[in-house]
Amino acid sequence: MAEQFDVIVIGMGPGGEVAASRLLKAGKRVAVVERELIGGECAYWGCIPSKTLLRPPEARGGVERAAGVGGAELDWADTCDYRDYMIRHLDDTAQVAGYEKQGATVVKGAARLTGPGTVDVEGRELSAEHVVVATGSEPVLPPIDGVEEVGAWTNREATTLREIPRRVLMLGGSAVGIELGQFLRRYGADVTIVEVAPRLLGREDPRLGELVGDHLARDGVHVHTAVTPKRVRRAGQETVLELEDGAELRGDVLIAGTGRRPRTEGLGLEAAGVELGAKGAVPVDEHCRAAEGLWAIGDVTGTMQFTHVAMYQARIVADTILGKPRRARYDGIPRVIFSDPEVAAVGLTTEEAGQQGLPVVSAEIDLSHTIARPWTYEREPRGYLGLLADPERRVLLGAWAIAPQASEWIHQAALAVREQIPVDRLLDQVAQFPTYTEGYLKAMEELEL
Repeated sequence: MAEQFDVIVIGMGPGGEVAASRLLKAGKRVAVVERELIGGECAYWGCIPSKTLLRPPEARGGVERAAGVGGAELDWADTCDYRDYMIRHLDDTAQVAGYEKQGATVVKGAARLTGPGTVDVEGRELSAEHVVVATGSEPVLPPIDGVEEVGAWTNREATTLREIPRRVLMLGGSAVGIELGQFLRRYGADVTIVEVAPRLLGREDPRLGELVGDHLARDGVHVHTAVTPKRVRRAGQETVLELEDGAELRGDVLIAGTGRRPRTEGLGLEAAGVELGAKGAVPVDEHCRAAEGLWAIGDVTGTMQFTHVAMYQARIVADTILGKPRRARYDGIPRVIFSDPEVAAVGLTTEEAGQQGLPVVSAEIDLSHTIARPWTYEREPRGYLGLLADPERRVLLGAWAIAPQASEWIHQAALAVREQIPVDRLLDQVAQFPTYTEGYLKAMEELEL
C-alpha cells in the first residue's frame, strides 16, 4: 500500500528545497525524493563551486588594480580545499538529517510517476494530493562527430577538478564558457573558446559580447567566433578539434558549455497526463501547474534556467498549494555572468524590442568618464552601462552593465523594468555617493526621451 503524504517533491535542488521548506513550515506532510544529493546541481556542481573558484583570481586582480596594496598570490590547493568545503565534500548527510528534523520523509532514489498523485521510487510507493517536479536539467554535448568517443567535460568535471589542465578547448561562448574559461586561464591553463554564433553572449546586446571579448583577450583567452566544429579526435595525448574551415585546434581537455536540457527522461510524466514540449520541458501555466495536482518548477519547465527563477517558481507553487495563489511573472529577471568584471543584464535587448514592434531609444556610458566610484575602486577603472527605454511610455525596457559587482546593482534596473517605474521618477531618486548605482542617473540623462 502506498505511503500517504500531502505533497511529494521530486528533486531537491534549490527550487525543490524552497518548496519543501515552505510546505513543511505550513504543517504539510511532505516527502522529498532525490536521486543524487540534496542541494542539487547548483550546490555541488554549478553556482556554488564555480563562484567559489572564480573568487580567488578576482580578489588577486583586485589587489593588483587597487592603489597601495600588493603581494596577493593564488594557492590552488587551498582553493580546492575551500571549494570542497563549500560543496560539502559531495555529502548531503547533514541535509538529509535537517529535512528529517523538519518532519519530511526523505526518500533517496529515482522517481517515476505511475499515475495522478502516485510515485514509485525504486519499488517504494508514495501517494499525495500534490506532486512537485523539480528535477532540473542536464548538460547537452554538442552534435560533433567523435565527441562521444573522445569524451568531454561538463560543468561537473570542471567545477570539481583537482588539477588544472595545461590546455583547454571550451565549446560555447555564453555564461558557462566565459566563467569557466576565465577561471581556468587565471589558474594557468591555455584556454581557447569556440563559439558557433557570430559573437559571444549571442542572446544579449552585441555590445556586451564585444566588451566581454576584450576582457577575455586581456586575460590571454583565445576566442574564435562564427566557427563550426566538425569533428573531434584523439591524437596521442592530444584532443584535436577540427573546424569546418579546415583549421585544427589542439588541447588536453575538451569542455562542453553548450546548453542544458530538462531532466524528464524516465519520470513517467505521461502517466500523469503531461505531454512534454519539443525540448523535453514540462509545460506549465501561470501558477506552474502542469496538470491537476501536478506542478513543475525550475529548469525542468524550460522557462528560464536560473536558480533564482526556480526558487521564485517554488514560492509561487507553495503559496498556491497553501491557498494563496499568485501568478508567475518573468519580466525584470536579472541575468548575471560572474566573470571579472561581472556582466549583468535585465529586460529586453534592442533586437527583442524590435521584434515586438516597440519604439526604443538607448544610451551607453563609460562609467569611468561619468562617475567617481570606478576611480576609488581601482587604478584603471573598468565599466560600461547601457539602457534601453520606450520613449512613448517613458519607461525602461532593459539594461546591461559590465563592471565590478554589477550583479549587486543590476537590481535597481530589474525593479524599474519589472514595475515599469517612469524614468522621470527614477531620475528623482538620490543615489549614494560614490557608488556604481549613480551610473543609472547619468545614463538616463543621456536617453533622448
